[in-house]
Amino acid sequence: MELIQQFEQAVAESKTLPEKPSNEILLQLYALYKQGTSGDADAEGPSNPFDFVAKAKHQAWAELNGKTREAAMEEYVALVQRLKGA
Repeated sequence: MELIQQFEQAVAESKTLPEKPSNEILLQLYALYKQGTSGDADAEGPSNPFDFVAKAKHQAWAELNGKTREAAMEEYVALVQRLKGA
């Protein structure tokens, strides 16, 4: 199966996991998804300084800057597979 197909399947499977992942894992999934689909995060981040969720998401994504889309997709697929087995 091609990487993009595996990634798309993992995205669908992430919505039907047996247990809701921790916030830390959810941030990791979000960041890997964004890096795999959009590439590097922009430097600015959210404009509302009190939107702590958006700030956390942007920070998690920005930490992956420089990682290739393919590597992010592979890590996302592996993480979802690990979560399915948990």
